[in-house]
Amino acid sequence: MVETKKIMWMFKKDLLVLWRHKPRLISIILFPIIMITLFGYGMGGTLENIPVVVVEQSHGQVTDATLTAMKGMSLYDIKEITTDPDKAKQMVKNGQVKAAIILPTNYDNLQDPKPKSVLIDVDSSDQMATSAVLPATQALFNKISNELGIQKLQSMNLTSKSAATPTIKAQQNPVQVTGQSINFQNIMNTINFQINKMYGDIEYIDFLVPAIIGMTVLFGCMFGMGEALAGERERGELARLFMTPTSVSTVVGGKIISKLVTETVRALILIVAAIVLFGIVINGSMALTMLLLMLGALCFVGFGIMISARVSTQEDYMQMVMPFTMPMMFVSGVFYPIETMPWIFQKLAYIVPLTYVNDALRAVMLKGAGIGDVWIDIVVLLGFTAIFFALGVTRFNRDI
Repeated sequence: MVETKKIMWMFKKDLLVLWRHKPRLISIILFPIIMITLFGYGMGGTLENIPVVVVEQSHGQVTDATLTAMKGMSLYDIKEITTDPDKAKQMVKNGQVKAAIILPTNYDNLQDPKPKSVLIDVDSSDQMATSAVLPATQALFNKISNELGIQKLQSMNLTSKSAATPTIKAQQNPVQVTGQSINFQNIMNTINFQINKMYGDIEYIDFLVPAIIGMTVLFGCMFGMGEALAGERERGELARLFMTPTSVSTVVGGKIISKLVTETVRALILIVAAIVLFGIVINGSMALTMLLLMLGALCFVGFGIMISARVSTQEDYMQMVMPFTMPMMFVSGVFYPIETMPWIFQKLAYIVPLTYVNDALRAVMLKGAGIGDVWIDIVVLLGFTAIFFALGVTRFNRDI
């Protein structure tokens, strides 16, 4: 026999408990809204607005038409147009743009018989952006090359129709016109497209592994602190500990060391597994890689302490960290380049610490960057860590 009244009583009791735990209630409402927003607007589209720099070393109609065509494509976000190839390459190395498209000095000279060599220096450490930029850019310049070839033929009193028809056949056999040998293949292939992958051929797994390691440290620290502090408070273990002459800083320090050692060992195991299973190569310093992972772990432990400082149960803690951890994973560039996300997600990315962990790890592991190249990431992570620990320790609740 179903005891309807008791079931309703239990239902009301659970609702009342939920109402009394406001952070948990707010999290339950907000979390699905945040997730559907992230999936709907941030991860469901194609790659667009990839930042590039264009080097124009000549001026004329062809350059203007090329820039107009690029600006009309949603794939590109032209950050700068410069005349200095070295500056453009440095912008790629600094991570300001994903590719530098360098137009040659004879680009606008249609009378120059030499081929026009367009060079693209691409940041191959970002495999997603590279796979989108290269084919689209090559197709664009193939189209421009064909149009320039037709213009050349027209300037030689050959109509586009007469040129287009025999093209394939004529490519192998130069044609005699008005006493001159014309190689249609050379005319139509006006532009040579050259690719320079600045960090070699990097597969998607290479792009993914540093961020996966950073994400694993994030989840290990954040969720682990729920059990370490909120769980112990719920079970009364913290109360018994505080009955002894033990300070808050001692408790927090012990938790930090314990979690730091655990997550560092876990990260080391992940790196070894990635090397053995997928042949991942760490181009930079292994010591710097481990230092960054330890700094990331310290930052996330601090975040966990800040959240757990005031909550009374482990369930409250878990409900409160979920709206932070899951969105942080999506907007920090674990799976997609940050630059290709909607602008609001790009802004959010720069206020979450995982973004800086991923950026620094990818720079060291894929590009071989040194500490001088990732010092901004390190300073930002140290800043986050200091804020989290200051808030966590000062707001730590000794009450049972």
